[in-house]
Amino acid sequence: MTNPIYECVINKNTTTTPIWFMRQAGRYLPEFRKIRKLNPNFINLCLNENLSAEITIQPLKRYDLDAAIIFSDILMLPYGLNQKVNFKKNFGPELGPLNLEEISNIDENKFIKKLHPIYEAIKNVKTNLLNKNKDLIGFVGAPWTLLVYMINKVSPKKKLIKDFFKDDYLINRTLIILEKFLKLHIEQQIKNGATVIQIFDSWAGLLEEKNLPNYVYNPTLNLVNYVKSLN
Repeated sequence: MTNPIYECVINKNTTTTPIWFMRQAGRYLPEFRKIRKLNPNFINLCLNENLSAEITIQPLKRYDLDAAIIFSDILMLPYGLNQKVNFKKNFGPELGPLNLEEISNIDENKFIKKLHPIYEAIKNVKTNLLNKNKDLIGFVGAPWTLLVYMINKVSPKKKLIKDFFKDDYLINRTLIILEKFLKLHIEQQIKNGATVIQIFDSWAGLLEEKNLPNYVYNPTLNLVNYVKSLN
């Protein structure tokens, strides 16, 4: 699947080669590490609209990059759906039990309110970029990747939990809910200033090829088409 950030230059002559810095707002900057040391709770840092905006801008203060990518995390979406999310040092994310009935009844306004600091951070960053001719990248996790975290509850690394695919209803119902709230999350990011949306899929490699259309291609294509519909 084509990476959306490169889609604009496919089949066109260009004098430059686009480069993607995976950790643009990440660990290599001492000014970032200073903030991180003072803010060990990662979820709270993502919800601190002033600090997350500051972290987003830090790389552009050093380098003439074409875009900033908002400092956040794909797991803010299950957090917005009231699934417990915690980041454990030297381990990674830990998620609480997935309550299908609860996430099926999440109110859209409450979801937006819970993630509102992210949208405010985007708005703050966009204000800083207005006169610099820079893009602002918002992002979401792909439905399959979020599904893996929400059911597996930890990073799958090389394998999924036993009987991951046993409950078809749980998987398919969760995918439907994820699509609804991913679109909402995308819409709010664009409304507040994101000019590009990146869709991160970390775990498609866990699937057999025969399962890719159902779990990866089709759900992700729905998001791509939705982003395009918002211009």
